[in-house]
Amino acid sequence: MSRVSSESLAQAQTLLESKLGSNPAELAKELFAVLGIVDSNAGLRRALTDPSREGQDKANLFSSLLDGKVSGATKEIAAQLAGSRWGDPRDIGDALETLGATAAISSAEKNGSEGLERLEDELFSFVRVVASSHDVQRALDAPQATAESKEKLAFALVPDASEATKTLIGQAVSTPRGHKATDLVQSFIGLVAKRQQRWIANVSVTRPLTDEQLRRLQNGLNNLYQRDLKINVNVNPALIGGIRVEVGDEVVDATSATRLAELRRRLAS
Repeated sequence: MSRVSSESLAQAQTLLESKLGSNPAELAKELFAVLGIVDSNAGLRRALTDPSREGQDKANLFSSLLDGKVSGATKEIAAQLAGSRWGDPRDIGDALETLGATAAISSAEKNGSEGLERLEDELFSFVRVVASSHDVQRALDAPQATAESKEKLAFALVPDASEATKTLIGQAVSTPRGHKATDLVQSFIGLVAKRQQRWIANVSVTRPLTDEQLRRLQNGLNNLYQRDLKINVNVNPALIGGIRVEVGDEVVDATSATRLAELRRRLAS
């Protein structure tokens, strides 16, 4: 995905995060349904990614097409995607796939980090089972087989799977979009792993923390992020003083070294 498309996806992901609180499982299904609409209509895809058209015009076009068919949250996300810039017409579909998968993964996250771990294990199990049988591989790749029959076979391979697992595997086998189903599931596993980083706080300090300091840090971070984080502490004397915390893509940096570097930049300018 090009830089401009990656930036558009990042903006859509920010919007998606604000919509995940209510019903992420349903949001995932709707986003995958919108993806089906985009993938099945080359003319629409070109219209939504035409750089010569105004972004608002494209957003209005997509909104009117989806009006009454999806929830307001899905329509808002789709409109933002349509109004954004894309380096290649396929990229908007790839973005919808990523957003749909993220919403499905978020539904598993309702059960905390354990829900994400279960989801990852079930997806890995599916990949391993398929890899062990050439007959299953041929059945899932068969162009004449219906999406329903492929889903039925896939779900039989992971009995008692969670709804999030079924959503992701069902999407992969019914709509692989030119990929092997297992390759697509592998990409979903990568998204699960990235989501799991939201439950891990990597903390850098200048000296070892006492038990009481670690307890207060744990409570403070849990309150800040509203979830029970796993804390990894790294002692790095080069920081000079303060503390640096990384949770997923977010960095909270209050180290003396960082403040000194910022002061040097300001003096140089």
